[in-house]
Amino acid sequence: MAANGGSEKNATTMGRTSDRETTVTRTINAPARIVFEAWTNPEHFKRWWTPKSYGMTIHSCEIDARTGGGYRLMISHPQYAPEPMPFFGRYLEVTPPSRLVWTNEEGGEAGPVTTVTFEEKDGRTLIVMRDIYPSKEALDAAMESGSTGGFEETFDQLEAFLTSGG
Repeated sequence: MAANGGSEKNATTMGRTSDRETTVTRTINAPARIVFEAWTNPEHFKRWWTPKSYGMTIHSCEIDARTGGGYRLMISHPQYAPEPMPFFGRYLEVTPPSRLVWTNEEGGEAGPVTTVTFEEKDGRTLIVMRDIYPSKEALDAAMESGSTGGFEETFDQLEAFLTSGG
């Protein structure tokens, strides 16, 4: 997982872009194929996905990154549940190395559909991650719970993982 060095810190922008949508953007100092692999290789993904400051642990990570494939994470947080909780869904679209679309089925009908695009320019990759919720109320509830936060730290961890050589 070698990536470009680059000592400057890239900014993460996050926000609610409509009644049902949030968007997170970040430029990463690595080519799109490397960034895409970090999102689709389970051994890589579990090393950077959850914000360390949240105290969460990824116990297992299964990713079948193909259209129609699925993913399943078992994540625990000592404050919220004694046993790991499943996070799972299926891939609606997988277009290496430029686009991923998946469902978030652990939330039932309130779960969003996530679209992530990877656009490379000069060896750096712009990541745009959009979550579209089924209703304004579902997004309001997700924002109240804090589940829409932490992406600045998560993307910092992704960049550190990629620039450290994995």
